[in-house]
Amino acid sequence: MDKVLLINIDSTIPNLALKKVEKYHLDRGDEVIWGMALALNQVDKCYVSCIFPENRYKCLIFEGRALIGGSGYDMNVKLPPEIEAIKPRINWGFTTRGCIRNCYFCFVPRMEGKVRVEGDIYDIWDGRSKEITLMDNNILALPRHFKNICSQLRKEKLRVDFNQGLDHRLLTEDLWQELKSLKHQREIRFAFDDIGYTKTVTKALDLMKANGLKDWQTRWYVYVSTKDTFETVYSRLLILQQYKQHAYLMRDKQVHDNPMWIAIATWTSFQGAFKFDLHRLLKENDRFKGYAQYFPYSKDSATHCNMFGV
Repeated sequence: MDKVLLINIDSTIPNLALKKVEKYHLDRGDEVIWGMALALNQVDKCYVSCIFPENRYKCLIFEGRALIGGSGYDMNVKLPPEIEAIKPRINWGFTTRGCIRNCYFCFVPRMEGKVRVEGDIYDIWDGRSKEITLMDNNILALPRHFKNICSQLRKEKLRVDFNQGLDHRLLTEDLWQELKSLKHQREIRFAFDDIGYTKTVTKALDLMKANGLKDWQTRWYVYVSTKDTFETVYSRLLILQQYKQHAYLMRDKQVHDNPMWIAIATWTSFQGAFKFDLHRLLKENDRFKGYAQYFPYSKDSATHCNMFGV
């Protein structure tokens, strides 16, 4: 019997690769130890996963003594085939891998390649839970598979969360009807990653509105990078607000600490705040007043009003 050490450097959600390793070794009768770096010299094998590149330095002490992988360390490192084939049923996982898109900020195409089917809910679901989380990066790119997954979810009466968001550009009336027929853990998620998607986003929202979309039923990831300005972000949020749908500001790490984006993230995420005018909150609300100084409008009232669309 081997002693096996598993180190999850930085993932805040279940680490599927390490869960596969765990199941493989437990099935062999090995002892599995989680997170105890001090035990490195007392184990027979060690596996390390690092998701974010800024944490790569934390892997240094394991180099030469462990199998280290993950998008934050080396995307070319793969698990042994016999471990990769393991399907841990932890109510969390992928039914597809890969993506048809090539977004400049996303490593999925480089790491996973073209979209393909990996399995179905029975490879993920433990048979007892009433909820399941699917992490597929672009499941709507395979509409036949998506419909099969929806059929399984309805059959088992599971509440689902498509955690990574759905591609609004691929939405059709029949796929929307499939989504509507499911029980969801929270709002249905999409992404509005760039101001250039305005026409496709409004088209998708109009389609859903014409087919029963309720107010505040969806949540849209709004990505913010160094190339964004107040206008490119705020105009996207106004569209979502006008359609009465939730938003979630996804700040790139390079802009994460910018006070203006923090204020806007608070506006979109703080319960109920997104239903109110941002300009008024910055002027009148004690929680938001302190952020007003960080917004790129002059003291001239005409410019002030123009920036906020009021």
